[in-house]
Amino acid sequence: MSTQEIAEAVMELPEEDRLELARRIVAGIAAQREISGEIARAVEGIEDVVAGRVRGLSEAEFRDALK
Repeated sequence: MSTQEIAEAVMELPEEDRLELARRIVAGIAAQREISGEIARAVEGIEDVVAGRVRGLSEAEFRDALK
């Protein structure tokens, strides 16, 4: 099975299953402790947006924030 086929199959999973898979992948990555912490915080941020605990930026807001 190719990476593309795996990605397509994963995208068909329910949202909660995809989040759990993302957690497991991040946890399994052998990275420096500091980088692992940053990745974990990023995943938590994504989960907050998906769960509706925080509002994500619109494209315009994102582009403005980069300026």
